[in-house]
Amino acid sequence: MIQSLLPLAALLIGSAFLLFAGGVNNLILPVRGEAEGFSAISLGLLGTGWAVGYVAGCLRTPFLVARVGHIRAFGVMCALATIAVLMSLVLIDPWIWIPLRSVSGFCFAGAAMIVESWLSERSEQASRGRIFGIYTMVNLAATTAGQMVLTLGDAKGYFFFVLAAMIYCLALLPTAIFATKSPQPLTSVSLNLRGLWTNSPISFFAVFIVGISNASFGTLAAVFATRMGLSLSTIALFVSVPILAAAALQIPVGILSDRFDRRRVLIVIALIALLADSVFVFSRFTDPFILLGLSTGFGAVAYSMYSVIVAHANDRAAPGTFIQVSGGLLLVYGVGAIIGPTISGFAMARCGPPSLFAVAGAAHIILIAFALLRLRSTPEVAANDKGSLHATPVVHMSTPETAALGADEAELTSDRAEDGTVEQDQPTNEGPNAPATRAFQFDQASCGLSHRKWLPSFLRVHRPP
Repeated sequence: MIQSLLPLAALLIGSAFLLFAGGVNNLILPVRGEAEGFSAISLGLLGTGWAVGYVAGCLRTPFLVARVGHIRAFGVMCALATIAVLMSLVLIDPWIWIPLRSVSGFCFAGAAMIVESWLSERSEQASRGRIFGIYTMVNLAATTAGQMVLTLGDAKGYFFFVLAAMIYCLALLPTAIFATKSPQPLTSVSLNLRGLWTNSPISFFAVFIVGISNASFGTLAAVFATRMGLSLSTIALFVSVPILAAAALQIPVGILSDRFDRRRVLIVIALIALLADSVFVFSRFTDPFILLGLSTGFGAVAYSMYSVIVAHANDRAAPGTFIQVSGGLLLVYGVGAIIGPTISGFAMARCGPPSLFAVAGAAHIILIAFALLRLRSTPEVAANDKGSLHATPVVHMSTPETAALGADEAELTSDRAEDGTVEQDQPTNEGPNAPATRAFQFDQASCGLSHRKWLPSFLRVHRPP
């Protein structure tokens, strides 16, 4: 086990630095913005800006890597992220911070995709699952540590901005020094809404709704906690502990969703989240321990929905489309994440902090109603047609390349060769003269199954040869 990790240590360390700096940056901005008197609307737009950049990074980074190579592209991402966080310190204005957050979102998505591409290339099939699990734990630990480090100083100073910039620069060193062999080109997905809807309406709709609610909480939870009078250390816990709770809940949720209809499991989870929403809205608790417990329960169930949704979509999809379906739904989640923080920011500005959970509650009610409607109109997927649930406790830390890294050999093989039209792998060429992309396409014959809906060629996995 240790021998299999040693060649990947540099990549894991670089990823840890990247996520640590991201954790600092994600929390310092809303806390500092609240201290500077920014409105809830402008603070919500920070989340919208990040989501716009994140979606753009998922879509465009593969083409940048095809032109200039992995190492140069990773360097560009870290450099731009460093510039963005330092400019946020120099220019303290919400309307400047919003586009800077878009830059940060773009850079995070791009850098994460590059690291995951390296990990996927260097992981042996026998240890791929363990590598993916360790990578996930490293990311969770680094993000939590980055958020908790804010308890050590004053958010009104310059220290945390400079610290985040330094750590972004440190993320460059492991890959620049040790990552010499360039991996296969990155996984890229294009988004076709009609095709995703045709495959699984409930998955399409639910992942969009979950994007609205979860991104709202991720962006404005610190603002809510600040306005409820919590200390900085409690605010850091209020934001970070729900993510860890969701990671712990992935195992029982996965077992239940494999045993029962995933739609029913999703409804139960959404009902629990709605209960937590209602307590936040109507109880008006101010005790720090109660609020921390409520946020932990809310985050545990709210962040667990995404994995169930994606698993259900892949159950209904044709063989050979795991990466396409997962990547497409991730982008739909990103569209919801663009909308959610803006809606919640307006609600908090007009109706007060609990409106954050009123918006989440409304989203969960809509999700439950639609899921119940689909239960009545479509049958359950047969047990022997169910695939495995891939745990994704933190969606905004995932990219289309994450799906490729987490896929098993059967899923990778079918994704790349189901229709028999995939070209043979060729040596990777770095630089601006790299060959043009090729697409893995899936025709109707390869997607037609008697008990499943046909999944059209709505997504293409592009890998520049």
